[in-house]
Amino acid sequence: MRSKIVAGNWKMNQTLLEGKDLAQNIKDQEKDIPENVKTVIIPPFIHLSEISKVLESSSIKLGAQNCADEETGAYTGEVSAQMIQSTGAQYVIIGHSERRAYFYEDDKTLLKKLKLAIKHDLYPILCCGESLKDRENNQHFEVVSKQLNNSIFELEPLSFSRVIIAYEPVWAIGTGKTATPEIAQEMHNHIRNLVQENYTDEAAKEKVILYGGSCKPSNAMELFKQPDIDGGLIGGASLKPNDFLEICKSFPKT
Repeated sequence: MRSKIVAGNWKMNQTLLEGKDLAQNIKDQEKDIPENVKTVIIPPFIHLSEISKVLESSSIKLGAQNCADEETGAYTGEVSAQMIQSTGAQYVIIGHSERRAYFYEDDKTLLKKLKLAIKHDLYPILCCGESLKDRENNQHFEVVSKQLNNSIFELEPLSFSRVIIAYEPVWAIGTGKTATPEIAQEMHNHIRNLVQENYTDEAAKEKVILYGGSCKPSNAMELFKQPDIDGGLIGGASLKPNDFLEICKSFPKT
């Protein structure tokens, strides 16, 4: 059985006090989260150490939103994978669509980040996905294939096994357009087939692939019913504890 994961990406939101309160609120209701669902909170960098303390004695995991593509050195403002790991975090998002769009991160850079994250015992959540133009030009499969071929598929099998993939249909985030569960499933299945082609049948069966396209309580259940969708990378809904917890409870009963 593949892991079921719900990861809440807070993006650039919450002061430290607000973040601690939000994490505590989620922790206080942790008993309502099914035992087979892994939950990850992903706050801004400067909150990591304090929220790590909040989550002590909890099964809720901690992650970071990004990491540097260098080990250490004169890179003012950057945060390394080793620094992230030292806070108690276990996960890190790499290649989020906003990082690709606003900070021009390319696949070569993301591969360096993946290797550093794995070296320092983090579980990377690698994001991939196509723009509206890509979708309208019927290039969505080609774009996602290229993103993965140039990054995650460069990893040797043991390193690859640590990486979680998150599919972000960029065209459906904040645009008013909708990626139906069937559309999401189609791409998740495509990604799983690519894993099979590049590694093994077993690797494809075991690979966790999350959906990152405006998942919320109203659509989570239908999304999580899809055979190749193993959970969600949640944006706005992760800032509302009740919504986040409802998403965590949206998996089909096994």
